[in-house]
Amino acid sequence: MIAAVVGGMPAAVEARRAHGRAAELDAVTLDAYGTLLRLRDPVGHLAAQLSIRGVEPESQAVERAFRAEVEYYVANHLSARDERSLAELRMRCADVFLGDLGLELDREEFAPAFAYEYEPLPGAPAAVARLADHGLALAVVANWDVGLYEQLRAHGLAPYLATVVTAAEVGAAKPDPLPFAVALERLGVRPERVLHVGDSGADAEGAAAAGVRFAPAPLATAVAALL
Repeated sequence: MIAAVVGGMPAAVEARRAHGRAAELDAVTLDAYGTLLRLRDPVGHLAAQLSIRGVEPESQAVERAFRAEVEYYVANHLSARDERSLAELRMRCADVFLGDLGLELDREEFAPAFAYEYEPLPGAPAAVARLADHGLALAVVANWDVGLYEQLRAHGLAPYLATVVTAAEVGAAKPDPLPFAVALERLGVRPERVLHVGDSGADAEGAAAAGVRFAPAPLATAVAALL
């Protein structure tokens, strides 16, 4: 179960037996998309959802509409802070996607199609387990909506995590340092004793603004260099 740790050093940190560069750390924060998880054939998924409803556009058209939907989602994902607002965001995403294709399908009926399928990136679960085995407190700091929690549970990552901070939850997305600040407070650690691993400039800039060290993804490579 994912737990928020507030007001004290996690027991795993106090008992850690890390060596090498890891001995300089109390915690590691992790980006989610592009570091832990990736989409599993989203265009094929959406094409299948349309086919079920008797519509079969060209694959290029589906990909174009998918990109329009993603652009809208990225610009508006901070609004999805609970299940109700996430459902509303998915309906608006359906408007964008279906509108780009010129389709008049029921947006409320189609909206669940945007609960995309994800999969762990190669080596990511094993790398998370290695970090935990070395006694480092782990947190996810992600530009994501409330739906991230279910993805982390579904892929077996949640048990390793002390806390999860989503941009939607705190109302600010990386590179804003606020998501990092919330994670550090929950973990009870100092920023100079934390490493963040991510795959984007927003990760690097946000970590720097929060006073946290940074290592680029892939996670397996970053962990191999650390331990």
